[in-house]
Amino acid sequence: MSAVIPEATDVVLHASSAASGGEPFVEQPVAYDAILLAGFGGPEGQDDVIPFLRNVTRGRGIPDERLEEVAHHYRHFGGVSPINGQNRALKAALEAELEARSIALPVYWGNRNWAPYLEDAVAEAAGRGHTTLLAFATSAYSSFSSCRQYREDFARVLDGSEYDGVVTIDKIRPFYDHPGFVQAFVAGVHDAVEEYLADGVAADAIQVLFSTHSIPSTDAERSGPRDIDWGPGGAYAAQHEAVAAWVMDRVAELTPAAAEVPWELVYQSRSGPATQPWLEPDVCDVIGELAGRGRQAVVVVPVGFMSDHMEVLWDLDTEAKEAAEQAGLRFVRTPTPGVSPAFAAGIVDLIQERLEGRPDADRARVASVGGSFDVCRPGCCENVRAGFKRAAAGVLP
Repeated sequence: MSAVIPEATDVVLHASSAASGGEPFVEQPVAYDAILLAGFGGPEGQDDVIPFLRNVTRGRGIPDERLEEVAHHYRHFGGVSPINGQNRALKAALEAELEARSIALPVYWGNRNWAPYLEDAVAEAAGRGHTTLLAFATSAYSSFSSCRQYREDFARVLDGSEYDGVVTIDKIRPFYDHPGFVQAFVAGVHDAVEEYLADGVAADAIQVLFSTHSIPSTDAERSGPRDIDWGPGGAYAAQHEAVAAWVMDRVAELTPAAAEVPWELVYQSRSGPATQPWLEPDVCDVIGELAGRGRQAVVVVPVGFMSDHMEVLWDLDTEAKEAAEQAGLRFVRTPTPGVSPAFAAGIVDLIQERLEGRPDADRARVASVGGSFDVCRPGCCENVRAGFKRAAAGVLP
């Protein structure tokens, strides 16, 4: 891959003065007032499920009958998504880590699709005099749904509101390559492989599957900055592949026999019409083929996920586990970063990068293939279906 970073040619909406010039890395200190924890959101009761799914799919004209087909995942767990509880725990962990480092920044939490909404969080922050915000979006990789859609929502909240021209929102870079994020995957794969080996399973009879959310192929191809040749699957696939390879290399350093363990990147949780191509292969389809490849055990790694929310609990802990049982395979699903001390510390490291204006060369990274910019580049992560909308924290469009 090669990259030529273009000069900024347009404005950066709702940015701090340090980020408004459009340079890819903000290498000067910024006196932020507060942290904005930006989440996806999830229902917290049976009555919330359909209204929540309407929010997630707004603008797409999907009838409630089709939404109910997805709703049964939430119904199975009492209509409660774990994601809001996990974000409450993450907020508390961040506040504790910030306090431990004597960083006096409050953390406001707002969601894109359910209460508390981003609008509420921005209003609360501004009401307390906190107007220079640094956002941490709870998705690690580059794509429309995991990065640009958050930026569009930041702009939507501020455009034309009483906070337009008053509140600024910068965004922490995609953090797929930060050691605080990937550490949980190394530990999980290592523990699972060690256990299988100790039980007499040969290394080449173990399969590691790194699983992430599938996205439409056309969106994947446009993920990440347009000036980098990512190959098939765009930045989204390339970043996941790089993390998976790095994790397996670290596990092999800890347990040399693990170098013979095969692995691959798989996808899950696809939606949309069957005629629309999405990233493949599907995790359950691959699990169904593993016995024919001579595998006896599978390790499923939720490498695309920050915490154990619905896609992990249902698609992996329920459906993928059932697929392994039907195939006669032993099954382990490794932990997500969650609110582990390493991950909380890693997020605060990312915050300190921006507070200090830390040079890019001095930032902590592993397995980086690029795209991890403070200010997103022109044309980054286009939504093919809807086109470009106004988005904060990046050079237009």
